[in-house]
Amino acid sequence: TNTTYNLMDQSASRNFLHKFTMGMNIAYSRNTSYGITTNSEFGGPLGSALGMAPTLQVYADDPETLLAEHPTAVKDPRNGKPFSIVEGSIYNEMVNPLASLSLPGSKGNSDKFVSNFWAELGIWDNLKFRSSLGTDLSFWGSDGWSPAYFLSTKNFREYSEVWSSMNRSLVWQVENVLSYEKQFGSHFIQALVGQSAQSNMGQNLAGGNRYLQEEDPYKANMGFATGTQEYQTASGYVYTPHRLSSLFARISYNYAERYMFQATVRRDGSSNFGPNNLYAIFPSASVGWNFTNESFMEGVSDWLTTGKLRASWGKNGNESIGQFRYTTTMASGNNYPFGNPGVVSTGAKPNGFANADIRWEESTQTDIGLDLGFFRDALTFSVDWYKKRTTGMLMDIPVPAYSGDSAPTGNVGVMDNSGWEFDLRYRFSLGDAHFNIGANATYLNNLLVELGNENGWQNYDSHKIGTLTRAQNGYPFPFFYGWKTNGLFQNWAEVEAGIQPNAQPGDVRFVDLDNNGVIDDDDRTMIGKGMPDWSIGFNLGFTWKGLDFNAFFQGVYGVDVYNVTRRTDLYYINLPAYMMNRWTGENSSNRIPRFSYESANENWRASDLWVEDGSYLRLKNIQLGYTLPSHLTRKIFISNLRIYVAGENVLTFTNYSGFDPEIASGGTSLGIDRGVYPQSKIYTLGINLTF
Repeated sequence: TNTTYNLMDQSASRNFLHKFTMGMNIAYSRNTSYGITTNSEFGGPLGSALGMAPTLQVYADDPETLLAEHPTAVKDPRNGKPFSIVEGSIYNEMVNPLASLSLPGSKGNSDKFVSNFWAELGIWDNLKFRSSLGTDLSFWGSDGWSPAYFLSTKNFREYSEVWSSMNRSLVWQVENVLSYEKQFGSHFIQALVGQSAQSNMGQNLAGGNRYLQEEDPYKANMGFATGTQEYQTASGYVYTPHRLSSLFARISYNYAERYMFQATVRRDGSSNFGPNNLYAIFPSASVGWNFTNESFMEGVSDWLTTGKLRASWGKNGNESIGQFRYTTTMASGNNYPFGNPGVVSTGAKPNGFANADIRWEESTQTDIGLDLGFFRDALTFSVDWYKKRTTGMLMDIPVPAYSGDSAPTGNVGVMDNSGWEFDLRYRFSLGDAHFNIGANATYLNNLLVELGNENGWQNYDSHKIGTLTRAQNGYPFPFFYGWKTNGLFQNWAEVEAGIQPNAQPGDVRFVDLDNNGVIDDDDRTMIGKGMPDWSIGFNLGFTWKGLDFNAFFQGVYGVDVYNVTRRTDLYYINLPAYMMNRWTGENSSNRIPRFSYESANENWRASDLWVEDGSYLRLKNIQLGYTLPSHLTRKIFISNLRIYVAGENVLTFTNYSGFDPEIASGGTSLGIDRGVYPQSKIYTLGINLTF
C-alpha cells in the first residue's frame, strides 16, 4: 500500500507549520523454492547428465532382480519404475541424474516484510526537515527429508533422515535530513546535512534426526523421527548486530544553468572495524559547464542543442568483511580426550588470527565526461573516461600452513580500474510512427597493482587438471593460469626434434616460455581472463498508433571462459562433440589431441586448450504490444487495455561450446564454467488493465 497525507496549516500566526507531509510504503512477499546443485563438475544432476554416457538406460532392464539386490533403489514417482543404477567404481560419485532429482530434497521458504515510513516538515519556504524509517523483517529456512536410497555403490543411504532450519533477521535504517534551497537571480544554491544509522540482527536454529516412522512426505518432520540421541543434531546462533552510522553534508551551486558545482562529504562508521578504525571520511566534488548556454554559442543552437563538460572526483569505502576480524574470538566444538579412560571433554580455542589495525578499504575515482545533443536532442551522445584506484583492499593475508589456523584479513591490496563509457541515442518520427534507437558500450581495463604478499602472486581455484586462476602484480584480477600450446606433434620426427620426452604423435606441444629446454611449472602464464574488455547493449523501439515494440540486446566482448565441464578422471564418460575432430593421424588435427586418458605427456593439464572465447550477443528482451482504442475500452469501464507478448533470452550468438557463455561465478572463480545452469528462455502473454 502507498499512502500520503498532507496537513495544511491555514493560520498565519503559525506559519512554521507551513506544510507537513507524511507517508508510508508497505510490501510483503513470499517465496518457495527447490534447488539443485549447479556449477559443479562433480556429482550434481547437471554435471552427471553432461558427463555420463548417453547410451545408459534410464530405467532398470530387470526391475525384479534390481529390487531384490537393492530394495531401496529409487523409483520414478510418476510410474513406479526403478531407475537404473550406475557402477560407482566406474562413475565415482556420478549417478543417474533422473534418480537423483526424484529424491525429495529440500524446500526453501521465505517471508519478507518491507516498510518505509517518512515525514517531511516545511519549516520555512526554503528549509525542510525529512525523517524516515525503513525496516526489513525476514523469515526464511528450509525443510527436507530423504528416504533410504541406493543410487550407486558409492552413493547410498541406509536410513531415512529429516532436517529443518529457521532463520530470522531484522534490518532497520533511520535517516534525518535538513535541506535548504534558494534561488536569487541566476544563482541557485542547495545544501543539506544529514544523519543515517543502520542495524542488522538475526538468529538461526537448525536440527535433524534419522529413522522416520513412515517415509511419507506429509509425515516427514521431527515429530515422526525415532532416532536416538546420538543421531539427533541441533545447532543455533544469534547474529551479533552489524551496525553502520553516517554523517553527511552536501552543497550544490548552479549559475544560470551554465556553471555547476557540487561537493559532498561523508563520515561513515562500521562495527566491522575495531575502536581505533571505526570511522573514515569520504569527500567528493563535481563541476559542470553547459557551454551551449554561453553567448558565443548562439549561432549553433539550431543544430547543437546541448553541450556539457563534466568532471568529478571522489572517495568511497568498503566494509564488506566478516565481523570481529579485528579481535580474537573463541570457537567451540574443539573437543579433546581427557583423563583415563579418555573421556571426551568440551573444548574451545581462539578462532583464527586477529588484525587490530584493519580499516576501511578506500577507492578514489576521477571521471571526465562530455554530453552532446543535436537537433533539439533528437540525437544525443555521451562519453566518459574514468579511473579508479582501490587501496587497502580487504583481503586475506597469506600465512604458512604450519600456523594451523585461518588467515587474518588485512588492508593489503591495490587495484586500478580505468576505462571509457559511451552512450548514443536517436529518436525520430515518420508520420504516425515514432522510433527510438539506443546503444551503449563500456570498456574496462583492470590491473592488480599490488597483491600485498612477499612474492606478489597467489594461486586460487583449482581442478584435477591443475591450478585454474591466479592473482599477480601487473595482471588483471584474476586471470586464467596454465600452459600455452603450439599445436600437436604430427609425427615422430617432430617429437624427436622437440623437448617433451614423453610425447607421441598426436600429443600437445607446449610452449617453453623461459627457453630453458624443459617444459615445467615455470612455463605457466596468463592464458585468458574472465573479465570482459567490452560490455555492450542496444535497444530498438517504435510506436505506431496503438502498436508498440521494444527489443534489447546485451553482450560482452574480449572475455574468455575456462570450460572445465569435461571430466578427466573417468574412462566411461560422455565426450564433447569436438572430440570427433581429434587427431587420428598426421595432419588430421592441430588442436584436439589424440584420444587418450593416461597420456604421459599430460595432454589435459591446465592449458589454453580449455579456454574458449566467451564473447556473446543476446536478445535479452523483446516485447510487442497493442493498446486498444480508448473509445472502445471506456464502454466497459476500462481506461486502458494493452495486450502484449514478450520473450526473454530469445536468441544468443556465441562461439562458446558450453551451456551458456554468461557465467555467473565471480570473485576468484570469475569466468570458470563447472556446469552452470543455462539462462532460461521465457515467453509471456499478458494484459495490462487500468480502470
